[in-house]
Amino acid sequence: MSILHLKIITPKKIVLEKDISSITLPTEEGEITILPHHVNLFAILKEGIIKIKYDKNEDYFAIGGGYLETDGREVNVLVSRAYGQDEIDEKMIEEAKEQAKKILAKAKTEAERQQAAALLRRSLIDSKLLKKRRKSI
Repeated sequence: MSILHLKIITPKKIVLEKDISSITLPTEEGEITILPHHVNLFAILKEGIIKIKYDKNEDYFAIGGGYLETDGREVNVLVSRAYGQDEIDEKMIEEAKEQAKKILAKAKTEAERQQAAALLRRSLIDSKLLKKRRKSI
């Protein structure tokens, strides 16, 4: 069986490094799946959920925007943030939503409103990740 070597990298650390059979990611052009022997590709990633398949298992990660690069043997995912399905909980999501609401209520500038919108968008993505985790349990 062919494999891909995956690295998920954030500005703070290498979040994951493992051999996988496929990865599905949200790009600016739509969702794509990378399999072994994929053609060389460089793509812009948007915030969302990625699905990683390996050894008949699936893992999910919530990611921020970033970049994907592959040569068909290795996949490098460089993103602003990445949280695994076990690193997220409902309390964290609710706190983020509340913080976004507070920012929005006090917002006087467009930048403050955009900050609140980004926080809400991330909490929605995290909620989707939490639902995927519950389905797999």
